This record gives sequence, structure tokens and C-alpha cells, in this order.
Amino acid sequence: MNEELLKLEDLNIDYKVKGGALSAVHNVNLSIHQGEIFAVVGESGCGKTTVAHSIMNLLAGNNARIEGRILFEGKDLRTCSQKEMEQIRGQKIGMIFQNPLDSLNPVYTTGKQVQEAIMLDHVEKGAAWEKVIRLFQDVRMPDAKERVNSYPHELSGGMRQRVMIAMMLSRNPKLLIADEPTTALDVTIEAQILEILQELKKQRNTAIMLITHNFGLVAEVADRIAVMYAGEVIETGTVYEIFENPMHPYTRLLMQALPRKTKREGRLQTIEGAVPRILEKKPECRFANRCPYATERCSREEPATIRASETHAYRCFLDKGQEV
Repeated sequence: MNEELLKLEDLNIDYKVKGGALSAVHNVNLSIHQGEIFAVVGESGCGKTTVAHSIMNLLAGNNARIEGRILFEGKDLRTCSQKEMEQIRGQKIGMIFQNPLDSLNPVYTTGKQVQEAIMLDHVEKGAAWEKVIRLFQDVRMPDAKERVNSYPHELSGGMRQRVMIAMMLSRNPKLLIADEPTTALDVTIEAQILEILQELKKQRNTAIMLITHNFGLVAEVADRIAVMYAGEVIETGTVYEIFENPMHPYTRLLMQALPRKTKREGRLQTIEGAVPRILEKKPECRFANRCPYATERCSREEPATIRASETHAYRCFLDKGQEV
């Protein structure tokens, strides 16, 4: 196993809302190692993006209450000053946001924007421009030498995502956070973007935190997986362990909801109900109201973490021999 790069310890994030505090992230513990693709999976609203933004120190300080430690290379990012975080962002940790069109400046060409990021490291203007072209070629941008002079609105969604990946790679970060990097892309472009991420891992030994709700993507590229539900990590394991032997009822139900059948063979299975908004923290399993195996105990006790193996853990009272 490569060295541990990022570690979250007992991370709790609450947002101030009308009527109290919304528990967006609750007791999250996970680690990411150098050179691996670590996928964080779950339904919309489960806290995936909030975790990512907390790592980058991008949460609004007046509205979010954060507890716990966010260790990057052994240093707690929560103790860093704004100036220190500015040096870490981009240089050590890069992030690809969900909508690249919102992240790019519409009045500058894409090449100029990537060049600006490179010049932060005191690279001469001409050399920076040459590196921009090489980066566009590395991320398989069609007609790279021409596209560096294109404005964001002149590019397709897949091309804009390539620009964002090139920008994040420009300073050779050790960790790349990819927040839904293939949202709104067609399946062909989606496959190409995933291939680029895999090449980054192999060629640059970059650690990638892949945030998605798409289990199909995870099966293609991930080394390890964390499944989140209602702000909690309810199961972690290698991609093989999660797909071959899911232990938590929520993970099992997600697997059963994957599109495996043809239209004639039947409808896809769904999980009844919705992710709850937790305004009052109390000892309970947050999946209890949707779980087909919930008992009275699930509504009055918080499940402890059970280890199925050295790399596989889950939080549930369900006996591991039971089937969902």
C-alpha cells in the first residue's frame, strides 16, 4: 500500500438553517493513499460534495460549523491560514468542479486561463504557453493548438472538462478531487474522461478522489470505495469487496438498483423513500426509515463500525449472513 496522503478523522459539518442546524456530515473517517482512485458514492444530498469542499477549505465560515481533523501529508488543513491554503490549492490539491462552464472565465480563452495557473509557479510566459499546449494534448483535446485560443462557450461539455483537468494538472498536484466529472456528458465522452483519470494515476502517481452517484463509473476505475448515506460513511472497502460482497443493506439495495435488465425483463428496482434531513442528532441508524430490515434497536442506537476484513468495514446491526 502506498503512503497515506489524506486522512479525515471524526469529521462533522453542520449548516445553520431555519429551525436549527442541518447535519450534513457526521463522524466521517476515511483515508486516501498516494496513487489510488478512491471513490465516494451516494445519492444526491448525502454529503459527498460537502466533504470535498471542506478538504479545500471552501465552506462558508459563518454558516458551517466544522469539527474533526483533515490531515494532508500529516498537516491538519483546518489549522492552515488563508495564505497557506492558497499555496496548497492547485499546487498540492486540485479540484474539478461539477460544471466546468461555471468554473471557467467567459471573457478569457481557455489557454490563457491554464497559462495563468502555470505562471503562479514563476514559469516564464512563453514556456508556460508551450506547457498549456502539451497539457491539452495530454488530456486528448482535439486540435489542441487551435483549442487553446477558444473561449469556454465555443467548446463542448467534454472539451471544457478536459480544460479543467488540464488546469488542475498544470501544477502537478498530489491529490485531485473530481466532483461528478462526467455529469451531463454522453457515454462516449464519459468513457474518455475516465480513461484520462486512469492514465493520470498510472503516469503521475496522482491520488484521485472521485465523487459520484454512478456505481457504473466506480466499477470501471476505482481501487477503493466509500459509500455515504445522510452524511455518514456507512461502508468502505476495495472495489472487489463492495461489488462482490456488500454488507450494508443500503449498499446491497444500490447494487440491486443497477441497470442490468433489458426493458422486456422488468423494471429497475428502486429504494423507497428519500435521504432524510437531519436537524436533530440522536443515537440512531440514519437509514432505518428506508431499511427493509430495520428493528426497534435501529431507531434508538447508533451502529458501531464492524470490520469484515482488514480493508472492508460497515456500520449496521444486520447479521452479515442475512440477505437483502
